[in-house]
Amino acid sequence: MSSHRIRACLSRRHRPAPLVILLMVLPAVAAEPSSESALRRGIAWQVALDRVGYSPGLIDGNVGPKTHLATAEFQRVHGLPRTGQLDPTTASALKIDPDNVLGRYVIQQADLDEIGPVPKSWLAKSRLKRLGHEALDQVLGEKFHCTRDLLARLNPGKAINSLRPGDKVVVPIVPTPESSPKAAYIEVNLADKVIRVIDEQQRLAALFHCSVAADKAKLPARDGRVVCVVEDPWYTFDPEMWKEVKERVPGKLPIPPGPKNPVGRCWIGLSLPGYGMHGTPNPELIGKTGSHGCFRLTNWDALRLARMLKPGTPVKFVNQPSTVLARR
Repeated sequence: MSSHRIRACLSRRHRPAPLVILLMVLPAVAAEPSSESALRRGIAWQVALDRVGYSPGLIDGNVGPKTHLATAEFQRVHGLPRTGQLDPTTASALKIDPDNVLGRYVIQQADLDEIGPVPKSWLAKSRLKRLGHEALDQVLGEKFHCTRDLLARLNPGKAINSLRPGDKVVVPIVPTPESSPKAAYIEVNLADKVIRVIDEQQRLAALFHCSVAADKAKLPARDGRVVCVVEDPWYTFDPEMWKEVKERVPGKLPIPPGPKNPVGRCWIGLSLPGYGMHGTPNPELIGKTGSHGCFRLTNWDALRLARMLKPGTPVKFVNQPSTVLARR
């Protein structure tokens, strides 16, 4: 989201409340169809990677390139054959538990409070106090790091967006992260579209998928450093930087915070003018190109990454697939 100003770039804003609602675990049953068993296994695989900080992308139960890449990196760091596949040794190291990966969550009033109008007009957005989610399935998708399609599959016949406080919904159980290691530096791989966190022992401590600019001319030409971390940021819409927007606006507009803010729930400003890493209002587009130049992550990954950083943390850029990079 290059060349756009983020307000309050010198301080942290409030953080969304952590998930403290207990889930009633739904254990697997012997008579479960093979397709449902495979879905549980896929969800458990992705949840386990998410827990240790190796992002599988959005949790959807469908194991794809993002999950395989994260698995291969976990295997490399732990001295296992780097296949990207879930062999028994890797499953044991990740503590994968398909029998206890789904739970029944009780809808809270706080979930519905996250829903608000999200107008298409930038001028209308600027007149709001907060940009909330458009529907309950988006709230739950962010809370449980999953796709709306997965929620629908886990709750057949249930109109999720019509649920009220006290109603129950089946979700993946996403535990609190095991740790938030401090970064010695971070590496943005423009080819893989991933951000790697390297700790003080020069080990890979975390991996997050991101989106990068489609126009190669907008990719950074040199390394930088973190200059600020802002949670729940305001955003300044500058029509001069959005040539594709045909709406007539009087000038720069302040866009309020919230999950549907253009930079999501977190902004990590870099020393390179116009560049930063940030959340997104559209998590299901993560890993694709199309950004104006910044590096987009899911809101939950952006917040998790932010806890590992401080002003001054070096940021390095590479543009080769990790398969040809030297082993760390």
